[in-house]
Amino acid sequence: MGAWTLDDIPWDRFERTKLDPEIVRIVKAAALVEHNGAAYAHHLCRIFADDPAFQETARRWGEEEIQHGAALARWALLADPEFDFDRAFARFQAGFQVDFDSARSRRGSRSGEMVARCVVEIGTSAYYTALREATGEPVLQEICRHIAADELRHYRLFYKHLDRCLASEPIGRLARLRVALGRVAESEDDELAYAYYAANEGELAYDRRRNSRAYASRAFALYRPHHVARGVAMLLKAVGLTPNGPLSFLASRLAWGAIRYRAARLGKMAA
Repeated sequence: MGAWTLDDIPWDRFERTKLDPEIVRIVKAAALVEHNGAAYAHHLCRIFADDPAFQETARRWGEEEIQHGAALARWALLADPEFDFDRAFARFQAGFQVDFDSARSRRGSRSGEMVARCVVEIGTSAYYTALREATGEPVLQEICRHIAADELRHYRLFYKHLDRCLASEPIGRLARLRVALGRVAESEDDELAYAYYAANEGELAYDRRRNSRAYASRAFALYRPHHVARGVAMLLKAVGLTPNGPLSFLASRLAWGAIRYRAARLGKMAA
């Protein structure tokens, strides 16, 4: 496990007057995704079936992800005493199904899988940093501080294993970049949309477009240029490119512009 537990969170400092209902909704969704960490850890263990050391690492990572979900779920229950996490999680697992038992990586190789895992940790580290800075509720701030630090450590962990995989299963920078950009594009797939639905709208019929827009409009509004710049630098490093320099600056500007455009467009749709 990581360096903190649920007992380290100052639950008694919870301030209801500082709640943002829109943030409560996306925290509920995040709790479901994080709590599903055991399934992803199992998938990694299947991919690295002949590597007991990495399997142990993957299991510990999965346990930390589950703890993230537990912390977010406990906070969500403080924010909304009617939130039924167990019911929402069961709905999420039933509706969002991936072949986690597969021993084959969707990325085509173990090296590609590690690139994809790095991208996920980049995204979650940026997300929880942005969420911590956006909320005024002190308990959520503390939870997000712990989770963001964990996700940054997870990035470094997977990056270390990426180096090891590349030594025996090399893939070029272009191939790594394709994997990374493909995983970024998947951020708007069914997982987050369905988690948002399962956590907030379970009594309605699932509408992928509507739920994806509902989640994304709230999540994109959290980001600021420094979150994007840091994430771009980490992504470039994972694909073997210089993380600081003209390319990083240009990519950061383009990414920030895309996020601002997407957030504005979603805002107009919601209005």
